Amino acid sequence: MSWIPTDSGKTVGTRGSEEGVIVLDEEHTSGARVTLENGGCTAPWSVTCGIYGGFLHTAFAASEAEGRAKYSDMKADLEQIMVEEDSEARYEKMKRFANVY
Repeated sequence: MSWIPTDSGKTVGTRGSEEGVIVLDEEHTSGARVTLENGGCTAPWSVTCGIYGGFLHTAFAASEAEGRAKYSDMKADLEQIMVEEDSEARYEKMKRFANVY
């Protein structure tokens, strides 16, 4: 499993879903995406992520360091959700994810 720049990195510098400027934007080869934005409408930093067809979540941060840490941690946790084969266990992991972030 690996993360690659979304649209070959062309989204960096454009506006994201939180109306901030995209700083980092990656897609996972198994069907997920995570985006870090600066200067959005809700908070100074935001991390929006999702697993295609089943899960979408946005977390907020007060600083760049906090935003980058959440971005990194969320990628690892998304990978754990995606490899879960049992649907009930996967749902529980998604609920925990939303509570943590």
